[in-house]
Amino acid sequence: MNLWILLTFTALAECRYQKRGAYSCPDLCSCSFPPSTTEVVCSQSSLNHFPVSGLPSNTTQLSIQSNNLSSITASHLSAVPLLNHLQLYYNNLTSLPSDLLKDVPHLNTLDLTGNQLVNLPPNVFSHASLHSLVLKNNLIEKADAEWFPDNSNLTWLDLSGNRLTDVPAALLQKLPNLEILDLSDNNLQDLQPDALKNLHRLQSLNLAGNKLSSLKPTIFSHNLKLSQLLLQENQLQELPAALLQGLQHLELLLLNQNQLQHFPSGLLDEKKSSFQMILTGNPWVCDEKMEYLWKWLTVHPQNVVFLEEVMCAGPEALKHRQVASLTESELGLNKIQN
Repeated sequence: MNLWILLTFTALAECRYQKRGAYSCPDLCSCSFPPSTTEVVCSQSSLNHFPVSGLPSNTTQLSIQSNNLSSITASHLSAVPLLNHLQLYYNNLTSLPSDLLKDVPHLNTLDLTGNQLVNLPPNVFSHASLHSLVLKNNLIEKADAEWFPDNSNLTWLDLSGNRLTDVPAALLQKLPNLEILDLSDNNLQDLQPDALKNLHRLQSLNLAGNKLSSLKPTIFSHNLKLSQLLLQENQLQELPAALLQGLQHLELLLLNQNQLQHFPSGLLDEKKSSFQMILTGNPWVCDEKMEYLWKWLTVHPQNVVFLEEVMCAGPEALKHRQVASLTESELGLNKIQN
């Protein structure tokens, strides 16, 4: 009987110890324990090291934000093998080890926004079933195809706010499941002709805030599920007539703050009634070459946001006039017909 009592007390003590460990919380952090998850948040504190001590082993979501964390290793993450969301934004990380994610096989989301990352090693994102990867606002100058495994599960990739001058087609070819791609606010001057060829599931593409001056006619021909295409704040001077051909799901097109003067005939044909577009901040030249866009604007005014701000930059007689308010004779179309 005494043996049974001893075993019972031992079991109770072990249970209490495990429970206390599961519900512990690191210094400078807060923890919550909703059903089936454990969330740890270390926000805006003086944390300068990974909070291993007191970190619940069943942590599923960990956020270390606006701290002074300067390094993280695979050994650190091995303390939380059930992790599925990891947010490390606005710290002082300058590098990542290639085996960082090897002990967190359930990791779904990784957010590294606002660090000091420049070069990332090969295979750094090949050890987890990542679906969402955010590398926004770092110092990355080169995107490497070797970051990812073949046929990656990634559906969302955000590389905005870096220093990229090019995105290798080989990198994007490894991401056939990608649905959201954000490359805005980099230094991209051109896109490789086949860069987007393998992105058949792509729904949202953000190329805003780059230095693109032209686009290949077939650059989006394999992205037939695109619903959002953001091209504002570039240096686009003209668009190919076939650029949007086949994009029957396109809902939003942003072209504001470019160098466009005309639209080619046929560019917007067959766009659905819910389609929305912004065209402000372009130097539109209101002559006979404006006929296609002028007619489209007058027939579909409800599809153009800030329509009243789509103004002529020339010729001098029509400067600052609303494009949609012009007449055939002002555009010189009567002369052509006669």
